[in-house]
Order: sequence, then structure tokens, then C-alpha cells
Amino acid sequence: MRSAALAFFLVFTSIAVSQNNGSEQLGAVSFANSCGSEQAAFNRGVALLHDFWYEEAERQFEHIAAANTSCAMAHWGLAMSLFHQIWNRPSDDTMRQGWSEIEKAQAPPAGTQRERDYIAALAAFYRPGSEGFQPRVDTYSAAMASIHQRYPDDVDAAAFYALSLLANRPPNDDSVSHERQALAILTPLFVRYPDHPGLAHYLIHACDNPELASQGLHAAQRYGVIAPSAAHSSHMPGHIFARLGMWQEDINANLASVAAAQNALIDHPGAIFDQLHAEDFLIYAYLQSGQEARAKEVVDETMASFDKRHRMHDMGHMDMRDMVTYTRVKFPVFYGLETRDWMSVAALEPVPGASPEVLTLTYWAHVIADGHLRKAKQAQSDLAEYQSLIDQIRKSKPYFVDSTGAKIEHDEVVAWAAFAEGEQDKALTHIRSSADLQDKVGQAEVDIPAREMLADMLMECNRPKESLSEYQTALRRSPNRFNGLYNSGRAAEAIGDKQEAAKYYSALMKITGGGQQSTRAEFAHVRAFLAGTQIPSP
Repeated sequence: MRSAALAFFLVFTSIAVSQNNGSEQLGAVSFANSCGSEQAAFNRGVALLHDFWYEEAERQFEHIAAANTSCAMAHWGLAMSLFHQIWNRPSDDTMRQGWSEIEKAQAPPAGTQRERDYIAALAAFYRPGSEGFQPRVDTYSAAMASIHQRYPDDVDAAAFYALSLLANRPPNDDSVSHERQALAILTPLFVRYPDHPGLAHYLIHACDNPELASQGLHAAQRYGVIAPSAAHSSHMPGHIFARLGMWQEDINANLASVAAAQNALIDHPGAIFDQLHAEDFLIYAYLQSGQEARAKEVVDETMASFDKRHRMHDMGHMDMRDMVTYTRVKFPVFYGLETRDWMSVAALEPVPGASPEVLTLTYWAHVIADGHLRKAKQAQSDLAEYQSLIDQIRKSKPYFVDSTGAKIEHDEVVAWAAFAEGEQDKALTHIRSSADLQDKVGQAEVDIPAREMLADMLMECNRPKESLSEYQTALRRSPNRFNGLYNSGRAAEAIGDKQEAAKYYSALMKITGGGQQSTRAEFAHVRAFLAGTQIPSP
């Protein structure tokens, strides 16, 4: 995310820990340390860190610390378990807890200089003071760069340094420079150590954008194999598969993740986060591949399951209350938007008790639906609610509303509200701004491309030639999306290019298996067109 002595030379061996349910596989790690008999347990703890199974990593390092009170690095591991680098910003309580573990790690000092360097790097992040989050992660990343240079044979130092590069990317950075730096470190090492969980994992994160996605395919194909016991590890390949429009591979990865999460739930209530995250991707992949009945089944079963889940607690990434309310909002929202059921989206009620950050998703969706339905008055009301929430968030989390993602979303709601009012020029200006920015950073994990929205607007403005061009651009960056392919065909038809329309309709039929599992009305039009019979579009 090193000149090393022979004592630090790493021999990689797979971790296979006997569990009640069989053999655990978390990837191959060998992290040299001075904790003696705790070496195998320590390797497992570091593998858990690389797999982002933070809850279990914390338990593992607690066990090591209790078994060997002189193991300073166990407290480093506990502090690392609290440092969810690309997931969230730690709370004040987490910062205090992390610093407490660092103090324990520093007294008595660790046994080797390398270990003391690791502890000092993390101390730079947790040290009490008024310094903000970004300077802290910058300092930590610089310290990990020094460790990587000092111990070049330490593959874990390289992996953690690469992760720190991904973590210290400013929220308003619209480049992929940090990702490219991480990729330059990880790629050659992954060739040498193809079973290391951190290398595979962080490669996927570095490539989780349209520009680099294809470079992460090998890591995606490997990661679920080398660390299938961790639900997050099983899920992560789906990020690349989704970027590349590989829907069945995406589905397979996330079904495996759901199974791993359900198995982990026996002892780890926090595994519900992994399950919900995987289900989010599942719904998206099912919808793109014409399996909306299966997508709806996941939505309905998840909504029904919340009342049965009682053991919920703060996971650090997002407290469980917000995770549940976020899911209650997002799953129905995206099912409705992807199936283009504007009336159902417009009718969705805000979830009681949801945080302002979660509630913005409801009003974002409302305004998009209002725009398509030309409900000008309602669009202005929903836009006002959205802006009020943003104003609330800005008071406590200015970084949230200043991020590129928030800027993209804001331009989208302004655009659709203007579209509902009939202000086409204003609408197109804002949605194009959103699309241009999103093209630089990539759409969110499960999202509707802003450029596809721009194409939708142009189509509804009866500008099919321009619309087709935008759909084509959207598909290059987000391949094989159902609505992108179908509406590219419609736009091509509208300009009289039957050959081009047939190309997109045929591609749609291919990725959906001929639409055999779908009841979407779009397929009637596609089949009739391909058979040489024109019927009105649905």
C-alpha cells in the first residue's frame, strides 16, 4: 500500500485454519514478527486485515495480545483493525481507541526496528492533536513509503503502502493518479505472489474505475479463489466484473459472498454488512442481465429480513442503523429506476429515522422520476428537500458534500428538476457537467451513468442522433447495461439506421439470454424489430 535482512525474507504459505465448518482460506501471508509462537496466528490476523475482515482481525489480535503480553505488534494489529482506510473516516472514539493501542505497542518497544517502523507509521495517524483527517493519512502514507523503501522484500509493506495511496486520495480529486501509483507497485508483485490477499484486493480497488478496470481482471479472477472464506474477498471481484459488464461472473462472485457472509453471521453480526453489500451488486447484475424477477426476490427478501435481525451494532464503516435504512432506500430506488418505473420511484416514502446522508438518496431518485414524468411542481419541492439535507450535512461533514460524487449527484438533481420545468438548455448543461466529471472518476459502485441520463434527456428532447452518440460513450465506460443497449437501439431506429439498431438489440439479446427470464416490455419491441416487424416502442 524495503533493504531487508535475511530474517525478514518472506516465504509465502497458505493459511489453512481448522474451523467448525472446514478449512478456512484467507490467502497466503507470512508477516515476520518477534511474537514467537504466535507466528501462525499473526499471519492470520494480517490476512484478515488485507481482506478487510476488520471485526475478525480485531478478535484475532486481541487473542494474540492476551496470549503474549510482550507482543507489541498485536497492539499494532488492533490499531490497524480500527483503521478502515478506504471505507470511512474514524470517529473521535475510534481515534482515541486506536491511540490507546499504539501507546501499548510503544511500551515496551517492539523487538525489531522494522516492527517499530510499522508502529511509528500508524502512530502518525492516531496521535492526538487538532490535525485533520487528510493530513494524517498523507503523513501515514509517506511513512509507509519509507518502510517500503527500507524493506523492499517486505511484500506486506508494499501492499499496505499501496492501500495508503488509495486511502489518501483527496475527496475532490478527479484523477486516477493515486490509483496508477498503487498499480505500479502491486502489479509486478502480484505476478510473484499470486496468492497474497492484499495484492489481489488492492489491485481490484486501484482498477475500480472505467479507465483501469481491464487491468484488474486477473486479480478479480484470482481473489475469490485465494480467499473464499472472507465474504468481502468473495465479493470484491464483482467490482471489476461489473465495470466490464460481465454479469454472470458478477452474479457468481456475489452469490459466493452472500454464502460466506451467512456462514460468518453465526459468530459475527457485522457480517450483515458484507451480505447487504453483495446483495446490492446482485440486484444490479440481475437487472442488467434481464433477470428482474430474481432482482425483485432479493429486494423483497432483504426488506422482510430486517425485522428478524436483532443483533446489530456499530461496524465502524457505517453504523448498522444507517446501513439498514440505506438498504431500505437504495434497493427499491434502484429497482424502480433501472426498470424505469417512474411512478413507483416518485411514490417511495422517506424511511423514518434515516440520516440526512441516506435521505438524500430518496430525494435524488424522486427528482429523476419527477423529471421523466414532467412533474415540475413536485420536482421543485423534492429539489428543495434535497438541498435542505445537503445544508444539514455540510455543517458536520463538509468533505461529504465537497466530494466528486456529491457534485455529480447535485448536478443530476438540478438537471432533472430543470427538465421537469421544460428548461431544456439548463437541464442539458447540468447533466452534461455531471457526465463529464463522472467520466473522469467512474460511476459509483452500483449506479446509473450520468452520461446515460444525458442520452435519455436528448432522446426525450427528440434529438436522437446526439442521444445515440451519448449512449455509445456511456456504453464504452459502462458496458452491457440493459438500458444503454436498448435505448441505443431506439435512438438508432429513430435516425433510420436499422443496421446499428440491430447491433444493439442483438447485443441486448445476447447478454440477457434472449430475455427468457424477463417480462420487460422492451423485449417485445426488440424481437419484433429483429424479426423485421416494427411495433411502437413501449
